[in-house]
Amino acid sequence: MEETISLQEIYEVIKKRFMFIVACVLGAALIAVVVSYFILTPKYESTTQFIVNQSEQGTSDNMQIDSGMIRTNVELINTYNVIITSSAILNEVIEVLDLDMTTKTLADNITVSNEEDSQVVSVTVKNENPALATDIANATVTVFQEEIVDLMNVDNVKILSEAETKANPTPVEPRPMLNIAIAVVLGGMIGVGLAFLLEYFDTTIKTEKDIEKQLDVPIVGVVSTMEGEDVRPDFASSSNKGGITRVQKQKTNIS
Repeated sequence: MEETISLQEIYEVIKKRFMFIVACVLGAALIAVVVSYFILTPKYESTTQFIVNQSEQGTSDNMQIDSGMIRTNVELINTYNVIITSSAILNEVIEVLDLDMTTKTLADNITVSNEEDSQVVSVTVKNENPALATDIANATVTVFQEEIVDLMNVDNVKILSEAETKANPTPVEPRPMLNIAIAVVLGGMIGVGLAFLLEYFDTTIKTEKDIEKQLDVPIVGVVSTMEGEDVRPDFASSSNKGGITRVQKQKTNIS
């Protein structure tokens, strides 16, 4: 038989396990704080830009720049994006800067992007050292500008702006507040999920409703337990006196 759950039952489960859910949220947030501030290493970002324009040969011939030529340069950017992060370029960068890393590691820290239908390309480098990130960004574009002449026999790459290290650089990774917000959401989801899971596997009988649900029979009556503090003082005193009188009568009959 298919079981259904009502909104009231959902509310009751959440209310019953509310402190458990809160504990999951706080635990997840605490883990995010520890990881963000004490485990993850901050990374800094530096960006340089170059522009893909008309070749020098075309300029010397006084060729007019039309939309078709611009379209060709924009299409070349996709090829340039692949070349920039290739070993042909990055090996030279590692050698120039004497970097202690592989080309794959360096490529993972370099992002090449450009706006749609734009001839401007941005090369962004992330590194634990802000000054080194700037050096890598500038060296990558410089090496690319020199090598592209031999690789594709073109000279239409011009450096638009070099990367610079700010006086007080701010790390771009990690983002503690974003990590904490994500952890709070995930902690809440996990807490609610575990609450319903615990409720599903909890088969103990605690209330009259549990008996009706398990046995599918109506409750006729309930026998309550009575503790000593639940008895009224006057009732207890009267009962004690009656008991003493009966004991005295029994002793008189025996005599």
